[in-house]
Amino acid sequence: MPDRILDASGLHCPMPLLKTKLELNGMSPGQELEVIATDAGSARDIPAFLKLSSHELMSSSEADGCYHFVIRCGQR
Repeated sequence: MPDRILDASGLHCPMPLLKTKLELNGMSPGQELEVIATDAGSARDIPAFLKLSSHELMSSSEADGCYHFVIRCGQR
């Protein structure tokens, strides 16, 4: 179970990514965040951001236009 869930459904680029960044900034290292988004750009933007950060993408999936990401918060 994730420590927090961010439902960014219905938001358009770049809002799902910006809200993900803000949520991670308020979390402690090791905590997990689940992000739910419907914007197709999230499938590209969120993993690209995570590769450049200390956060870790634990899993990602897509079903019926709904994207799910589980992210482990890294060091700031």
